[in-house]
Amino acid sequence: MKAKAPTPNAAKRPPRPRAPQSHEIRIIGGQWKRTKLKVADKPGLRPTPDRVRETLFNWLGQDLSGWRCMDVFAGTGVLGFEAASRGATEVLLVEQDGALVAQLKQTQIALQADAIQITRGDGVAALRTVAPASRDLIFLDPPFDAPLFEPAVTAAARAVSAQGFIYLEAPVAWTAEQLEPLGLVLYRHLKAGAVHAHLLRLATAAA
Repeated sequence: MKAKAPTPNAAKRPPRPRAPQSHEIRIIGGQWKRTKLKVADKPGLRPTPDRVRETLFNWLGQDLSGWRCMDVFAGTGVLGFEAASRGATEVLLVEQDGALVAQLKQTQIALQADAIQITRGDGVAALRTVAPASRDLIFLDPPFDAPLFEPAVTAAARAVSAQGFIYLEAPVAWTAEQLEPLGLVLYRHLKAGAVHAHLLRLATAAA
């Protein structure tokens, strides 16, 4: 059978735009263990991998009852929801992207997560407005290509409580020379692929 001749403009047709793709990531501990959160297909959105989160919460201890937490660049919110799942009484999620904020609110409603508060805005600016020494755990996982690391860590050093922790996820390891002027020390460190996971404390607490 003779092949059908192509229509004149077939080769010139632009490709159809793809619908946004999404996948899922799961909460690994606490009351919502195994609950899946949607991950939107957005540039720069990198949910903290299961292995890294498992190690982080092993470092912190599994029970965060009574802790006041803040996830400064929330994205999927998996770090904040993980903290609330393990008993944190107050978890503030800050996210600038409107679609991600809407998704966070859907998850909050579905889980009836009363400890979670969600605000749309600039993470560093929000961190600078919280009361000094008012947060027991601060999550910092900014976009790797954005110049947000130094201002975020500086603001977090002011906001963290005397015995609290700052979790920092970055593309490179932070050195003692970088942390010392901010009054911080490295408590734990893990490298997983391209990610350096740091758990920081105030130098006065470590002493």
